[in-house]
Amino acid sequence: MPQPHRWAGVTALVPGVALCAVGAVVALTVGSFFATVSPLLIAIVAGAVLANLVTLPANFQPGLTFSSKRLLRVGIALLGLQLMFSDILNLGWGVIGVVVAIVVLGIAGTMYAGKLLGLSWTQRLLIACGFSICGAAAVAAADGVVDAKEEELLTAVALVVIFGTLMIPTIPLLARSFGMSDISAGMWAGGSIHEVAQVVAAGSALGATALGVATIVKLARVLMLAPVMAFLSIRQRSLSDNSNPNVKRPPLVPFFTLAFIGFMGLRSTGLLPEGLLADAKMVQTALLAAAMFGLGLGVRISVIRGVGVRPFVLAAISTVWVATIAYVGVVLVS
Repeated sequence: MPQPHRWAGVTALVPGVALCAVGAVVALTVGSFFATVSPLLIAIVAGAVLANLVTLPANFQPGLTFSSKRLLRVGIALLGLQLMFSDILNLGWGVIGVVVAIVVLGIAGTMYAGKLLGLSWTQRLLIACGFSICGAAAVAAADGVVDAKEEELLTAVALVVIFGTLMIPTIPLLARSFGMSDISAGMWAGGSIHEVAQVVAAGSALGATALGVATIVKLARVLMLAPVMAFLSIRQRSLSDNSNPNVKRPPLVPFFTLAFIGFMGLRSTGLLPEGLLADAKMVQTALLAAAMFGLGLGVRISVIRGVGVRPFVLAAISTVWVATIAYVGVVLVS
């Protein structure tokens, strides 16, 4: 008897996972024709468009939830294969200090501003992590630790897409008007823009040198995902009611965080062949695209309209705050 139940659980995932897989394929295909547009951004937008045009049957939901949570965590873990400890150390301690300041002060400032606006702690946290670390992946990772409301998660993801996209042309224009060098402009782009893909798009507009610097600085911010998620997990454990066995306590350190660090360490050994790394990056991008498509399917205009204007105000404040910290840091280390 147990066997059919197990298979029933797997079967229930098929419609939603299959739809996300199709969405990922479409996003990757479209992205292959537009080098400056991220497949992850395409996936989120495509999912959001579909969600507002079609009402999906309820049997799609289990697979959509699985894709937007489980597949996302695997994709985040595989992000570690894009990083080497030496890449981060080669930035120099000054730049590393700026990256830490961007994340720490970015989260702290966003949380404080959100409190003044009267937003919930979880809504503030999701926006703070998304805008200070690495966009939608950080939003979803934080949600996996603190378990925010669905509309808070979807609102934060939508805001990352909107404001991060606006930053793509804004940072290059401002950098040129400020007379910044390619290296300084790349550092600013990598330190201030939300998504890795959005950083690549902005860096491409600034030139090859700026693009390389921007990518490394941004990946250094991605690395901060591990300690931030570990801190949140420890905090949630300390707040949980130990006397209530029904309260789910998060792990001391989320497994995907340990996997992220482990993959980064594996990459740093230099033992992995380039072909394997290329294949792993393709798998990681496909998994994240499927997850982002699943998240996008939850971004409904009615939901966004229902949350009011305050999250948008906080997103604008956070964007300017993080960009300001990054700019000041770049000026100081340059």
